[in-house]
Amino acid sequence: MSRVGRMPIDIPAGVNVNLDGHVITVKGPKGELTRTLHQDMKITVADNVITVERPSDDKNHRALHGLTRALIANMVKGVSEGFKKELEIVGVGYRAQMKGKKLALTLGFSHPLELDAPAGVTIECPSATQITISGADNEVVGEFAAKVRGYRLPEPYKGKGIRYVGEHVRRKAGKAGTKK
Repeated sequence: MSRVGRMPIDIPAGVNVNLDGHVITVKGPKGELTRTLHQDMKITVADNVITVERPSDDKNHRALHGLTRALIANMVKGVSEGFKKELEIVGVGYRAQMKGKKLALTLGFSHPLELDAPAGVTIECPSATQITISGADNEVVGEFAAKVRGYRLPEPYKGKGIRYVGEHVRRKAGKAGTKK
């Protein structure tokens, strides 16, 4: 039995879950999320608890069991609490700022990068070296944060680039120099 899949999902107050066949819609104070789930998984909503069951111990069903439960749990958490990714920029001259609803990044290229936020995602720049990305959908927030980070990955020699807050970048020694 899947340790993740067998755990029930509690529905917090203020969150409404609608199950129509295998299409689940979760509404809450942070927004509304809809997802079509695999038709083999049996999902039940009763007494403010969602449970996911699998039809057999087939390898595919075992894999889908935990996945389906985790996707639904992330939807419930997203519409009630939301998800947030924080990035920090390290490097001389590297900075971020908001230009209207666009994120403008100066990362040492010949031109600044201007990125539009995906639907349902809010971007904040508390300082020139910090970016906060938040929203209800965990996948969209994580994907956008990875996209921003991908423009300047942290490099191992000087540590410059965009990294997640708390991320440890392994540093390498530079050139050893010449020996006589």
